[in-house]
Amino acid sequence: MSNTALDIHRLLDEAFVGIEVTPEVQDLKEEMRANLVARVEELQASGVAPGEAARRAIAELGDVRAIVDETVRVAGDAPSWQRHRVRPRPAYVMRTVLVALVAAAALGFVVLRLAGLVGAEDQSTLDVAAAIAVAALAGGFLVGDGLRQETTTNHPVSRRRAVGYGVATTAGLVGLGSVAGYVLDRALAWPIAGVVLLVVSIVIFTYLGTTQTNRHKPWVVREMARHERAADRFERDPAAAARFGIYTVAIWIVALAAFVVVGFTVGWAWSLLALLGGVVVMMLTLARMLFGGDARQA
Repeated sequence: MSNTALDIHRLLDEAFVGIEVTPEVQDLKEEMRANLVARVEELQASGVAPGEAARRAIAELGDVRAIVDETVRVAGDAPSWQRHRVRPRPAYVMRTVLVALVAAAALGFVVLRLAGLVGAEDQSTLDVAAAIAVAALAGGFLVGDGLRQETTTNHPVSRRRAVGYGVATTAGLVGLGSVAGYVLDRALAWPIAGVVLLVVSIVIFTYLGTTQTNRHKPWVVREMARHERAADRFERDPAAAARFGIYTVAIWIVALAAFVVVGFTVGWAWSLLALLGGVVVMMLTLARMLFGGDARQA
């Protein structure tokens, strides 16, 4: 563990000296710890020394006892999500709105350009490529910036991982845009590069997903553990699992039969509706089995 992290833990423990550590207070302490780590990173990035950054971040918290007393006071009988609710920061909301407007404008230009509603037919496609890049960068920024924000249920991810998610999103959007432009109007002459970017995006997302540690706050983990077994109806009720298996076989026999009949009589394009209907009925049956009247009584 780095010296900065040790400073944060030591200073936070000192701030909580004399305070009774209930589950709610422990949750609050862990949230403060995550916020302090993020704040120290910001201060160090601006040139503040590690030790001074930790002390300044702790000082910015204010009166810890007052914060704890207020948290305990409002807890009462309120739902867990309400007790731990985190409101988005105004600066984050403003950034999101502005960047989303830029992305929407760039995307709108691409659509109009590919539809031939703006620009000459023999015009260079560099403007389309530039608009796709702008929209992709905006999308990547929104994803990375969003993951850096604390939410009611999750702690923020580290800056490095947020950048990774942003890069993966940008690469994926550029790849999709270039392939779509080539397929729709041959507007871009490098679809292979788009496919490569899509593969790179998938690889990065896979790596980040498989190495992601738990971001849930302690209160969420407790709630999940409390409801885990209650939600697993099939494990508690083998008869329900058997009925669901029978329903599944029957649904897909009918769907496949309809697929073949419609394909030979009406057309194979329309026969896909039979498979889509099978998926819809399957989802409705699953929802009924898990959350219907029998599940509430179980």
